[in-house]
Amino acid sequence: MPDNDPRVYEATFPRTPFQLLFGAGWKKLVAFRVDSEGVLLGGAPAQYKKQTAFAPWGDIESVVLWYQKTAGQGINHIGLRRRPGAPRLAGPNSKMTPQSAERVAPHVEYDLLLASRPITFWRVDPEALHAAVTAFAPNVPVLVYQQAAQ
Repeated sequence: MPDNDPRVYEATFPRTPFQLLFGAGWKKLVAFRVDSEGVLLGGAPAQYKKQTAFAPWGDIESVVLWYQKTAGQGINHIGLRRRPGAPRLAGPNSKMTPQSAERVAPHVEYDLLLASRPITFWRVDPEALHAAVTAFAPNVPVLVYQQAAQ
């Protein structure tokens, strides 16, 4: 599908001078994208190329919004529950062990944590996200684990 397809959902990081320092140039960095092919999970701006991963619809069982309690205000996340045997995705949690994942987010399955991104410096529009997932993968639900912070 072309980029101008109105059904595509895309959230981007705001441009900052730091992306120049980290070699990303001044281009738009996609934090999260839903299109006809699947879902793109953008990496953290400082490690964008290394952490960005793509999952095709055939590997995705659900898109999950979840909340992680922290000492501060907590962090909203978005992730993908994927079919068993799907290849591991690059990302900020890719080296996390099951034991450390249990300490960080005991209410989230290990594989979901590995395929998740924190929603920081960008926002999710839940209605637009749901519309895009429904348009491209009607059998893939969008789920919410616990109430996200407002």
